[in-house]
Amino acid sequence: MEILLFGITKDIVGDDTLRVSDQSAIRTVSDLRKWLFAQYPAMGELRSLAIAVDNHFADDSETILSSAELALIPPVSGG
Repeated sequence: MEILLFGITKDIVGDDTLRVSDQSAIRTVSDLRKWLFAQYPAMGELRSLAIAVDNHFADDSETILSSAELALIPPVSGG
């Protein structure tokens, strides 16, 4: 499973992609969110963190297929 990272999520992980080799515990967006927060506690401190699955914002109940394109969309600030 490969996850595209943007904004502060890139800074937290230290790369622009994140590869998850053991996907057995990640079946839904909620599972992915829990895994991310366990591996990278700083992500749990973000004001919001949207997860996109196949180019659409997904809710936590959505199933993640092994072929899915995933992206983490952090909070956006402007000025």
